[in-house]
Amino acid sequence: MTLVDPSQKALAITWDFGTTLADLDPRFLAQKLLEKGHSVAPDAIDSAIPAAWTAYNNAVRGGAGGHPWKTFMAQVLSGAGVSPSAVSELTDFLWLDQPARNLWRKPVPGMMELVRDCHSAGIVQGIVSNSEGRLAQLVAELGWSSPFAAIADSGALGIEKPARGIFDWCAQKLGVPTHSIVHIGDAHAVDVDGAVAAGMLAVWFRGEPGKDTRPQVATCLSAAEVRAALIAWGLSL
Repeated sequence: MTLVDPSQKALAITWDFGTTLADLDPRFLAQKLLEKGHSVAPDAIDSAIPAAWTAYNNAVRGGAGGHPWKTFMAQVLSGAGVSPSAVSELTDFLWLDQPARNLWRKPVPGMMELVRDCHSAGIVQGIVSNSEGRLAQLVAELGWSSPFAAIADSGALGIEKPARGIFDWCAQKLGVPTHSIVHIGDAHAVDVDGAVAAGMLAVWFRGEPGKDTRPQVATCLSAAEVRAALIAWGLSL
């Protein structure tokens, strides 16, 4: 974990959802692809995900908007060995199917346990996610709703990270000013840059150590490191 400036204090937490609380489930994606006649190994999908996130962040910084989902998914499929002629059609299928059968449902190790510990400690929490409009239903389906006082879903609100409005909306629902909130997320271009621009502290989860040295940002590689950063910023756990 990178060092945290202990002079900055937090009162509340917001979490990204995908790849922070729940990972893309390679087996679930492989099953969907098989429905369309394409056999793809889950391990191949898993191996393709890091490069897909790089493409996602590059697309955001290149002006593609805050949620270039199809860019990400097309890169996953290509990297997993799907025929180039099938990538576009499959990406469209997966996008249309996403609201009903969300691919991000594999719990990230230790993170929901940390969420529950924060809830037990009386820390106010919310979710701020670029999603497809049915995130609250997915969170309920997974049995994860109770710790969260607000869920800011870009697809429902019409505001996408990194725009400040989605962070402000959640802060208002939580009743805490943005400068007293830690936002935790994996996507540097939307989570970290967006949160810092909104005046928040930020945890770059699974980020690149040493790459972001701003005092408002902690880079953490595990739930244990996230816990340590939260404690350093004054949250009692």
